[in-house]
Amino acid sequence: MLKKHIATDGFLSDDDLRHFVFDIAKDMTVDDKRILFIIPDHTRSMPMPLLFKAFHEALAERVDKMDYLIALGTHPPMTDEMIETLVGITPEERSGVYANVDIFNHAWDDPDALATIGTLDEDTVDKISEGRLRESVDVTINKRILDYDQVFIVGPVFPHEVVGFSGGNKYFFPGIAGPDILNLFHWLGALMTNYAINGTKYTPVRDVINHSAAMITTEAHCFCLTVLGKNTKAIFYGTPDEAWDAAADMSAETHIVYKPKPFKRVLAMAPPMYDEIWVAGKCMYKLEPVVADGGELIIYGKHIDEVSITHNKYIKKVGYHVRDYFTKQEDRFKDIPRSIQAHSTHVKGMGTYEDGVEKPRVTVTLATSIPKEVCDQINLGYLDPDTIDPKDFENREAEGILLVRNAGEILHHIKEEG
Repeated sequence: MLKKHIATDGFLSDDDLRHFVFDIAKDMTVDDKRILFIIPDHTRSMPMPLLFKAFHEALAERVDKMDYLIALGTHPPMTDEMIETLVGITPEERSGVYANVDIFNHAWDDPDALATIGTLDEDTVDKISEGRLRESVDVTINKRILDYDQVFIVGPVFPHEVVGFSGGNKYFFPGIAGPDILNLFHWLGALMTNYAINGTKYTPVRDVINHSAAMITTEAHCFCLTVLGKNTKAIFYGTPDEAWDAAADMSAETHIVYKPKPFKRVLAMAPPMYDEIWVAGKCMYKLEPVVADGGELIIYGKHIDEVSITHNKYIKKVGYHVRDYFTKQEDRFKDIPRSIQAHSTHVKGMGTYEDGVEKPRVTVTLATSIPKEVCDQINLGYLDPDTIDPKDFENREAEGILLVRNAGEILHHIKEEG
């Protein structure tokens, strides 16, 4: 049964969140059981330190074991220092009061860390993808979840470029998934485009995720949060489907901004948690719909000095291109993982590829610490970040210029008439 706490005015307090956890914990059938929390990494906004400590206070004395698995997807593994910052504890606390709590990084590319739990056959994939793909795929997931009696997903829900809205079962796939299923549904999302997917509640990609999650035999529960910056608007608890369903509806009301007309130039300021283009690309994903044809989207962040720690080799090999650049040259890119191709198309945005000529709808420019020669290599524009003063972009919407601070979580759309 879905349980929720929604702020009627403003945001939930720390005490509100703690009390919600304690109230839910009273009815959890976790005594003497092994439980695993699946949580996001540092690239998602949420009050993880507060919840980590609340879960421990409410449950540690009741369970046989409680551990955490970080749903990295293909993000780089977190260091001990990063993990301690993520959950809000000191090294001394980790080796002391929390010594019995293990916190694991997901390892998407380590076959020994994965288990195959089923297969999506060709007919199923064909039906789910509405004819876009016809192939079978093994469903692999971090095998640690098989060692626990219950798993608890804990994470925020935002509009998302691949699946529509993040959260819920997405913490299984791609959060703790293996490469084959990950590549399939990322490419499916790319085929449909960010335009069609982002902010759409039910999508074929979500269907792939839900079909895969149905193969998990471990009992699953979920805490979904609606977060704005450092503030929490709502928290939902139930099955992954129940909690996500309610949180996605709330996200549609909370995380989508409508503008009356498109902008010729947009400065998207990447927050510090986006430390590589692999995640800072969200600035483009959330703002692409409000950039005018022929306009420019600038991803601004001097702290960004990497394209992708994990995927640099592939991205620098193929660069950033529109979808049809790949679909019309399939043989040329058959050895490039489709999640790389998907990321490439999402950052580059909509466009055409005809007779060997690529025409993106908008120009994407990096104003980061990534040097010009690398930007040229990966087919993105370059601006020296030191030449940009965000104040020059403020209050100029009437001129067709938009400034978005802390870009990447709020989806922007053009308000349709009528």
